[in-house]
Amino acid sequence: MKLYMHPVSMTSRPVRLFIAENNIPVEEQMIDIFTGEHLQEPYVTINPNKLVPMLEDGDYRLTESSAILKYLADKIDSPAYPKDLQQRGKVNEMMDWFNTGFYREFGYGLVYPQILPHYRRPSDEVQSGTIEWGKERAKKSLQVLNDHWIGPDQPYLCGEQITIADYLAVGLLTLGEVVRCNFSAYPNVERWLGNMKQLPNWGKINEEFYGYVDSVKDQPFDAI
Repeated sequence: MKLYMHPVSMTSRPVRLFIAENNIPVEEQMIDIFTGEHLQEPYVTINPNKLVPMLEDGDYRLTESSAILKYLADKIDSPAYPKDLQQRGKVNEMMDWFNTGFYREFGYGLVYPQILPHYRRPSDEVQSGTIEWGKERAKKSLQVLNDHWIGPDQPYLCGEQITIADYLAVGLLTLGEVVRCNFSAYPNVERWLGNMKQLPNWGKINEEFYGYVDSVKDQPFDAI
């Protein structure tokens, strides 16, 4: 198998972390999103979505981080994607919640307009309104995550055991570290983040991500 990815990509990092934690034999090919390689040939021919990650397994190609995590977990029969219908339903629910709600508000509303030029809004008024909109809605989602999804007792999103929902979610949530978000108002979220960062391969997989975070440390950001 081959994974087309970028080590700083918020959606590549969950897949790379799952692969590393489970010793899955996957060749990596970096697609440099900072230079626009994902928008050029030959990558656009094999992935017209022009995004990373993408997994190749023989002639089979799969995009979308969530789908790749599910595929890999099933391929290695991982308990991180339970076979029990209701347990699997809960994992799917969490992944959909992060993908369709939280990430839209947190990523595309709050963070990306501040760090990615092509997401910056066309005027200062629209820009500030977008960021404020994203921040307020992200706060509400973080409160739900803190109080309802994780709660005071669970070490992971879906209970006592780590699942692929945790891998996906931690990649999306740590995007906030780029703009220096402070999650202290959400202690259960902080505790869960701490659990994920204790994974043996966390440091290795996220080395370049934290290098990027350090490179923008002097820029002014609006953050939670």
